[in-house]
Amino acid sequence: MSKVSIITSALIGRAAMAVLTLLFLVTTALAHASLTATEPPDGAVVDVAPAKLALSFSEPVSPLTLRLIQPDGSPIELTRFVLRDRTVEIATPPGLPSGTHVLSWRVVSEDGHPVGGSIIFSIGSPSLSAPVAETNDWRVRAAIWSGRIAMYVGLFFGIGGVFAVNWLLRSALVARRFNAVMLAIGFLGVGLSAGLQGLDALGRPLSAFLEPLVWSTGLATSFGRTVLAMAAALVFGALALHPRLKRVGSLIALVTGSLALSLSGHASAAEPQWLMRPTVFLHALTVALWVGALLPLAKVLKGDPVNGIQALHRFSVLAPFVVAVLVGTGMALAVVQLESPSALVDTAYGNVFVVKLALVSLLFALAAFNRWMLTARTEAGDKRAARTLVRTVVIEALVVLTIFSVAAVWRFTPPPRTLAVAAAQPASVHLHGKKVMAEVTIAPGKVGAVDASAFIMDADFSPLDAKEVTFVLANPSAGVEQIKRKAGKQTDGTWRVSDLVLPLPGVWKVRLDVFISDFEIERIAGEIQIKP
Repeated sequence: MSKVSIITSALIGRAAMAVLTLLFLVTTALAHASLTATEPPDGAVVDVAPAKLALSFSEPVSPLTLRLIQPDGSPIELTRFVLRDRTVEIATPPGLPSGTHVLSWRVVSEDGHPVGGSIIFSIGSPSLSAPVAETNDWRVRAAIWSGRIAMYVGLFFGIGGVFAVNWLLRSALVARRFNAVMLAIGFLGVGLSAGLQGLDALGRPLSAFLEPLVWSTGLATSFGRTVLAMAAALVFGALALHPRLKRVGSLIALVTGSLALSLSGHASAAEPQWLMRPTVFLHALTVALWVGALLPLAKVLKGDPVNGIQALHRFSVLAPFVVAVLVGTGMALAVVQLESPSALVDTAYGNVFVVKLALVSLLFALAAFNRWMLTARTEAGDKRAARTLVRTVVIEALVVLTIFSVAAVWRFTPPPRTLAVAAAQPASVHLHGKKVMAEVTIAPGKVGAVDASAFIMDADFSPLDAKEVTFVLANPSAGVEQIKRKAGKQTDGTWRVSDLVLPLPGVWKVRLDVFISDFEIERIAGEIQIKP
């Protein structure tokens, strides 16, 4: 290797490490910031403890931990709950003291990603300071990110490399040690990811990594299916290193590994799943076919030019079909996940997508340069073109590794489609007075035209036949004065207002003027959160 080549390779390696380090720091910093934020003690205030607590989600979930932290900081594990479609109804423990309480929850969604949060409410009057709920260790997030990259390396460089060696290069001895190392990295990533998933699901620190409950919880999520399938794929990939099993083993490994990614994740959980899961499978398959061939091809071109030129010809014939499927499936996934161009700017998921798209564009530019400027010259025996091709293929591989690092950040960013569903969910609040109670719902719970409804009850939770109900909403902090609307009674007993527009997000004050009789009125008030 020439001195120039050595210097170039060193610079490329340092640049790649700098990019990966920057991505790592940014990711962990964002995770740390999002996890340490706590809500101020400005939640709803009720006179008596509610009979139940309800958590509503944009898609079905499975509770992992439900904990109520009392004003003195002591926790109560909430084990009595009922799942009703997308709502978790939790029985309130008896004898709750006055003061501010924090309901801390963690659930796992259909895509296998744990989600957590907390809700603050006060009984009687707020405490001087709210009790602090446990937060996730940012180091767990950093470890999950690293494990996801290692899993990608094992699938795309390891299994993809073994397949390329046995089907495109047709020489099991080429890059055998390199492929073995990539498979080992994949095994490490898959093995750690199961435990890390459990830590994230339960909100536990890294010190709890070896606890059996952590591992059983991680494997019980939908991501556990991905872990098991990927482990099986890596085993077949390792078996394919043996000459007798090289072609069958590598084919099974490629199909199983691509299938593993379609068993969990944001895209796989999207509807319609009969379309999205095969799309994820094909996308992963084509990435493995392309990425897996890069470094083995560079090695054979450098060490065995005659066989390398033949392998290059086979790869160049296959590449356009691979890229076509790769681009088509990628566009389909992007359309479903993003839903609108504005999401590219307005959401963290879209921001990550923009970075990834820029890197993919660079990758395609390098691939086009290789194909149209260097491939034909290399096949004609131009040694200088062959050396340049080897270097640019290595650069392609480094860009791919950077793309994997960016894509792994998606583990922590919900896609815009789920944010849109969540934004369309209603906002609700329980209002409590001496003689009257009400369950108030604003749908959707975001700015714009909304419907407001209320179910009126007496102090014994029995339906109250009110004479008249008026909604009064205001947002004094934003300068929005009272908006009054008289409600109409519906056949199901609720009172409803349809001609209502909430112009700004934030905490709105809501009041109901309830005429119990022609001569008696009771006003009950509270606050409700309206999303942008």
